[in-house]
Amino acid sequence: MTLRILVFVKWVPNTTVVNVDPVTGTLIREGVPSIMNPHDLNAVELALELKEANGGTVTAMAMSPPAAKSGLEFLIGMGVDNGILVTDRAFAAADTFATSYVLAKAAEKLFPIDLLVFGQETIDSSTSHIGAQVSSWLNLPYIYYVTEAKMLEGTRSLRVERSLEAQTNVFDLPMPCTIVVMMKGNTPRPVRMANKLRAKLENPIEIWTNESLKLDATHTGLKGSPTVVSRSIPTPSVPRKKQKIDGRENPAEAARWLIENLSKEGVL
Repeated sequence: MTLRILVFVKWVPNTTVVNVDPVTGTLIREGVPSIMNPHDLNAVELALELKEANGGTVTAMAMSPPAAKSGLEFLIGMGVDNGILVTDRAFAAADTFATSYVLAKAAEKLFPIDLLVFGQETIDSSTSHIGAQVSSWLNLPYIYYVTEAKMLEGTRSLRVERSLEAQTNVFDLPMPCTIVVMMKGNTPRPVRMANKLRAKLENPIEIWTNESLKLDATHTGLKGSPTVVSRSIPTPSVPRKKQKIDGRENPAEAARWLIENLSKEGVL
């Protein structure tokens, strides 16, 4: 059987220093260069592997500012078939609740879909909420921390492996369903020039605003976000203490060296 796969991605600030608006408690994105969320690339890679094994299409969807179109073009370069950019001022400054609502409503416009795929988390917030919340809006089964997935022959079920702490679990999910791919669980493929050219020549990216989704503005963006940031307190930078690094390769010797030095510092 062929698969209709929808993978969700996010355009995020490419920085380890995130400034927060002291009034709204939301991220200040103006003037900060952005990239496609690195952990979402693991989700894209798994989606493409499933497409290659079973046939079908992979669509990437991002709810982001207009500049995210270049990020979707990057994913086209990896092999994604088409992209959808959900963008509107009415969706800005949303928390995960309002974001997942918009994404779920956008996904409904593409149904029937066999599989929804998410990255584990984003580098600008690290909430890990969106996969579960979108699945809850759509009433779909979902599994987090997925490292592998394959179709069960002759069925409409997906067998997935989940890495959890020191163990691996195996689940069979009836489709449609959602999987959330473990960050760094695979190696995303590079962009191919032929695919990148297709992104420019064919323009396989659609722009969806609230004019097409027709969502109640009181349920989206900052107005539709029940999360309230009462106060933001900047954390002062603390200078690193003098570091000691040991180059021993033998684990037992390295452990003894560590214990000796911690004892000297009064930690033990």
